[in-house]
Amino acid sequence: MHAERRRLVRDVSGLGDDQWRVSSLCPGWDVHDVLAHLVDTARTGRVAFVRDLLMARMDFDLANANGIVRHKRQDPRDTVEALKQAADLTRTPPARLATRLVEAIVHGEDIRRPLGIIGWYPEAAIARALEYQLRTPVSFGGGRERAAGLRLIDRRTGAVWGRGEDVVADAIDLLLAVSGRRVDRECLTGSGASPLAGTAPGTPGAGAASHR
Repeated sequence: MHAERRRLVRDVSGLGDDQWRVSSLCPGWDVHDVLAHLVDTARTGRVAFVRDLLMARMDFDLANANGIVRHKRQDPRDTVEALKQAADLTRTPPARLATRLVEAIVHGEDIRRPLGIIGWYPEAAIARALEYQLRTPVSFGGGRERAAGLRLIDRRTGAVWGRGEDVVADAIDLLLAVSGRRVDRECLTGSGASPLAGTAPGTPGAGAASHR
């Protein structure tokens, strides 16, 4: 998690003003919004998570939106610096640690892909994040229902998750699709590819709604 925060800081440090306003893969959020959300999650521990959720009347999306307002600086470079300063924090909400991998990888791609930046993530981390999303209902930020009746196959390693119609893709694309992100149809093959590629995008913060 710490290494990924530092990699993301390096990747976005040279962005121009217009690039910060590019729409991310996370519906309703631009690139700067997602970065501010990552600063918020890095600084939110168990007590703060509960407090923020209560203040938002148990509305996860509102709690996320409040966190963005709290940490989004007027100058995006200051938001980058804030993430840099928070990179080594070990705070976490009351959720499984695998949620931190979902945050790092899915939101990392939310930022990188629209900007044409190639991300790199350890295969074991992607697999663990995907396994978590497959066990977790969509209502809690996961993707279990999206993958129902599908057999997901990692094109690179041959790893398999689930049963049903085949969907063959790189694990990172499987993770994004299960998390409610639009993935280019040509990245997915197999009889179950079209249904998964056509799943509705998640709401802001999807893939991490219940755990920020």
